[in-house]
Amino acid sequence: MGSFGEELRMERVNRGIALEKITEVTKINPRHLRALEDNEFRVLPGGILNKGIVRGYVKVLGLDEMDWITRFQRAYAASGQLLDDDRNWIEFAANVGRARVRPRDAATERLKWAGAALLLLVVSLAAFFVVRYFGYRSGWWPTVIPGREVAAGLAQWVAHRLDSSR
Repeated sequence: MGSFGEELRMERVNRGIALEKITEVTKINPRHLRALEDNEFRVLPGGILNKGIVRGYVKVLGLDEMDWITRFQRAYAASGQLLDDDRNWIEFAANVGRARVRPRDAATERLKWAGAALLLLVVSLAAFFVVRYFGYRSGWWPTVIPGREVAAGLAQWVAHRLDSSR
């Protein structure tokens, strides 16, 4: 396995795509494309633009962008040509990627809990109505929940207490 630039050049040559074609499609300076293939990372403009150059290059070749960007970042860091500004950009990009994943995971987690609560509510209601149905059929449900007779008796008791307190 060769260096990043050599592998990139081999992919381009194997697909029969000229460097001029990539320049024409992406509008990237040919000097930057050659620097990428020659592992001369200091020639690149730096910052987030480096990532865009790699993305455009591999997109024209039909390669997996994320894989090649990751490989570029590893090669760039290992080359010893990494500038402090670029190190900050790489850390920033990694943090942005992690931050994008977190809200999505949190939303998915909330949705799971809401679904579980809804399922619990439906099962509880179904169990209540099943018990109530069989309770009425066997005749014990009215004794569990007081009916009109108890309410009428309670009303009479309250009325009697009110009359006796006068």
